[in-house]
Amino acid sequence: MDIVPLIDRIGEAPTAALFGLITGIVFGVAAQRSRFCLRAATVEFARRRMDSSVAVWLLTFSTALVWVQGASLLGLMRPEDARMMAVTGTWSGAVIGGLMFGVGMVLARGCSGRLLVLAATGNLRSVVSGLIFAVVAQMSLHGWLAPTRDKLARLWMTDGGTNVNLMNALGVPNWSGLVFGLLTAVLAIYIARRSGMGYKRLVFGSGVGFAVALGWVLTYQLSLAAFEPVSVTSATFSGPSANTLMFFLIPDPVLEFDVGLVPGVVIGAFAASWLNGEFKFQGFEGEANMRRSMFGAVLMGFGAMLAGGCAIGAGVTGTSIFVGTAWLALVCMWIGAVLTDALVDQQGPVGVAAE
Repeated sequence: MDIVPLIDRIGEAPTAALFGLITGIVFGVAAQRSRFCLRAATVEFARRRMDSSVAVWLLTFSTALVWVQGASLLGLMRPEDARMMAVTGTWSGAVIGGLMFGVGMVLARGCSGRLLVLAATGNLRSVVSGLIFAVVAQMSLHGWLAPTRDKLARLWMTDGGTNVNLMNALGVPNWSGLVFGLLTAVLAIYIARRSGMGYKRLVFGSGVGFAVALGWVLTYQLSLAAFEPVSVTSATFSGPSANTLMFFLIPDPVLEFDVGLVPGVVIGAFAASWLNGEFKFQGFEGEANMRRSMFGAVLMGFGAMLAGGCAIGAGVTGTSIFVGTAWLALVCMWIGAVLTDALVDQQGPVGVAAE
């Protein structure tokens, strides 16, 4: 992949933002059409209904694994160069932050990625919750909540100054990740067929996973061609939401992958909803629901920054390269969400599907 002519024409930073925009558009279209949402999948699981939402999540998860591990075997990207693999991880952050995020996404009725997609389709509840999520994420990264986040993260860190590559830690061959992804895809397709899910939703569900692989490959190729250091990263919505918010608030903003990603998701989701006649404005259903969603967004914002990623960043992007803390965070997100649904939502008439 020769991207040098593009870099020479528009520059390294705009190229990074363009790659983020492309990744975001693919993600936005696919997520809107497939109704991808970790919260919906965990609620179905909690209620012993292995239905379409579980199938879509498993398909996204497995597709990301297959594409990313395949790209790694072909030399199109190196997991060890990824930003989240190359820095020290936090086991305590993965546990505490993952649980908080799981609780928050059930209360907010959607994970951070789902809220962004819904906001682009006219859901004003998601606009409010998404903004709160971004503000709290920024406060947790550089603001008043940063010392608390740092203290909790330092309770239990990974050794050696880097994160843990689970495949290396388990001593399995490099192709094991690809095989695991294929087996998970078979399970996803089985559940999808049993639930009567249509072919189009299957395709778009796999498109969300493909967007994750696309981001990894594009940023890795940029890191090889750029003169300045470039972070090898992909789709996530904790750090990028905070960075995008600050991009419009500071006097000298810098273009980067994250700043292109979030607008790309909005553009893709808006276009998909508009073209399919699904764009419509929606608001809160009463004061109680508003309080619940806002509190959930606060928990997600802090939890995602503590865990090292959101439902997409840790749950799909990080797990696709077998980052140890990302897998632990994902498990804790499921636990937090399942417990919250059992203790809160199953006591009332709240529906399963994300709005």
